[in-house]
Amino acid sequence: MLMAKWSKFLSKDTTLLKTSEIRDLLKLTEGKNVISLAGGLPDPSTFPAEDIKNITDYVLQNYASRALQYSATAGIPELRKELVNLSSQRGITGINENNIFVTVGSQEALFMLFNIFVDPGDHVFVEMPSYLAALNILRARNPQFHGIPLTEKGPDLDKFEEELRRLKSEGKSPKLLYIIPTAQNPGGTTLDMEGRKRVLELASQYDFLIVEDDAYGFLVFEGESPAPIKALDKEGRVIYTGTFSKILAPGFRLGWIVADEEIIQNVELYKQNVDLHTPSFTQFIAAEAIKRNVIQNNIPRVRQLYREKRDVMLQAIEEYFPKDARWSKPVGGMFVFAWLPEKIDALNMLPKALERGVAYVPGSSFYYDYSGRNTMRLNFSFPPKEKLVEGIRILGQVIKEELA
Repeated sequence: MLMAKWSKFLSKDTTLLKTSEIRDLLKLTEGKNVISLAGGLPDPSTFPAEDIKNITDYVLQNYASRALQYSATAGIPELRKELVNLSSQRGITGINENNIFVTVGSQEALFMLFNIFVDPGDHVFVEMPSYLAALNILRARNPQFHGIPLTEKGPDLDKFEEELRRLKSEGKSPKLLYIIPTAQNPGGTTLDMEGRKRVLELASQYDFLIVEDDAYGFLVFEGESPAPIKALDKEGRVIYTGTFSKILAPGFRLGWIVADEEIIQNVELYKQNVDLHTPSFTQFIAAEAIKRNVIQNNIPRVRQLYREKRDVMLQAIEEYFPKDARWSKPVGGMFVFAWLPEKIDALNMLPKALERGVAYVPGSSFYYDYSGRNTMRLNFSFPPKEKLVEGIRILGQVIKEELA
């Protein structure tokens, strides 16, 4: 903590808060001539700015008295209705507006869900690696973590089942699984339909909840995007989160939850104590963007661009990284995850890379136990293609010097 002067006044819980390495890196690289492969920033050329401008004018002309006013905690009815329609395009059916809750980005959704469901000492399962901002929220809840190793095809479900059996034999119960089954961040893997069914069967058999993070479900650019686990859920034990940050604009800070009504009611109670409601104005814009098919029409362009950029990055890694490195070949999303030779410590190497003008996120933050010291996450969605090549070339040199 920076403020030692006031630390005696801080609550004990603040000692469990961890800084986001990505946010810190964004601060470090801001305004500097650094090729940032660090953040999960969308390509700004994908923002449908003209459409948003037209919608904004329309909203102010027709809904100003509501769009600029306080609104319901769960979200405006127009957006919840449109989110029922958007969910059906991901295969989630049999829901209505009462199953939808609008949040300030999917980050707030995860924050509220983990605070509602996870007590200190609860048994929580996460992929290894997994999304670091979600891990930071979970770390502050102080659970017993159980890691599921990631394979090229997604989480190792045999190991997962083995650990569930072990817990049961000790008379312990799992509480929750946090999983990113589609275009996993950071691993880039996608779990097939058989795997999704098996995860759901295990949840039913061992009686735990699933928090399914589908940030990249619309951004699969190779093959079909499998239906979410939520689409197969008959018991209501899957809580699904989505975000507008990757398909409309992150500056709106808009996300949503799809869940059983009883869970939604608990989320509503919690959010009333956090920030009353999600901004009304951006909700009206998002509702209109779905209604006018702005998002749906823009997605193919985003997929095409990210596919091209992924290919550029993979080709550059192939050329410039040491031969004994491994890396993911994502079918969607925004990231490549790399496993470097064991002797490399990606965290210690970062200052050298920054000195040469390249930023990345060291991979250890994506492991609940900070293992994976030899790994790194690389973003391909934000930098221009020529900067991707230059950034990987410089990074390749830095890695080879470390090895030497």
